[in-house]
Amino acid sequence: MEQLMRGLPKPPSLKTLREMPPLARREFRNGMLFLSPWIIGFLVFTLIPMVATLIFSFMDIKITDGVLNPPRFVGLDNYVKLFNDNAVWNMRPNSTPGALWVTIRFGLIALPVGIFLPLLLALLMNNKYLKGQSFFRSMFYMPYIIPFVASVFLWGGVLNPETGWVNRILLAMGVPDEKLPGWANDINWVYPTYVIMGIWGIGNAMLTMLAGLQSVPTDLYDAAKVDGAGKFATFWNVTFPMISPVIFYNLTLSIVGLFQYFLVPLVVNAGTGRPGGATMFYNLYLYKQFFTNQNMSYGSTLAWLLFVVILLVTIVLFSTARFWVYYASENP
Repeated sequence: MEQLMRGLPKPPSLKTLREMPPLARREFRNGMLFLSPWIIGFLVFTLIPMVATLIFSFMDIKITDGVLNPPRFVGLDNYVKLFNDNAVWNMRPNSTPGALWVTIRFGLIALPVGIFLPLLLALLMNNKYLKGQSFFRSMFYMPYIIPFVASVFLWGGVLNPETGWVNRILLAMGVPDEKLPGWANDINWVYPTYVIMGIWGIGNAMLTMLAGLQSVPTDLYDAAKVDGAGKFATFWNVTFPMISPVIFYNLTLSIVGLFQYFLVPLVVNAGTGRPGGATMFYNLYLYKQFFTNQNMSYGSTLAWLLFVVILLVTIVLFSTARFWVYYASENP
């Protein structure tokens, strides 16, 4: 990361701009003109709202009966309320889990599947003996381009405990009615249900893994073969190090996406948290505080906790990358 930042060009100072020839100054002006829509968009839709929510988190701002109550400064009261909120932190067994624990618990199931399954599919698609590779690649990628809400509704019907065709097939195979999975309505099956819905869209991760596999130099495989390395040794000592940047990329996006997990529980379980609070994910709880309860100050506090958690996890992830991520450009 430090090497990457050192390689970036530094913005010119005012003195440098004045010393530029007229053509260079005109090119710089034109470049900034083309960048201005992005800069304005970043300021208006990202930076200013972030600063506003930080200010809101130290105030009491609520909308009741469609009327905005007069804002008042309350200091750290919202943060004290946050760290005493069992709906966020509760990890006690046999009780309704907290939203942060719900998110982490689901991630322990979904993250390994979201990383290893695309890798396995990419290894299969990279097999030169597989016939119809282009067809299978297209088929695996196609669900990714389907609007996500439409695919969630589709899977909600497929896995419906009463009318879904999966349970109808299980009934036809002789599975007793009382042993049929309840899928999203069953606390023991709701996370596998969400994981199955997520598998539907792994085509993009598979393609990035496949691109990484196809970029591995063939002479490394030839050298491993000469040294007598088997398939597993070749994968572990050649393939994995060379594709580790791609795995790291997918892992980072997956973790950030996990903490922003929202749409599936909102659509499938109507954002109620059922069954047993197992689907009240952190981002859904934040949404309900902000837009359902219209508690702007507490919703902003929850949003900043989410920002800090994602930032800390990302920092830890990048700090450990030097132990297992191999960059060929940094290791000649």
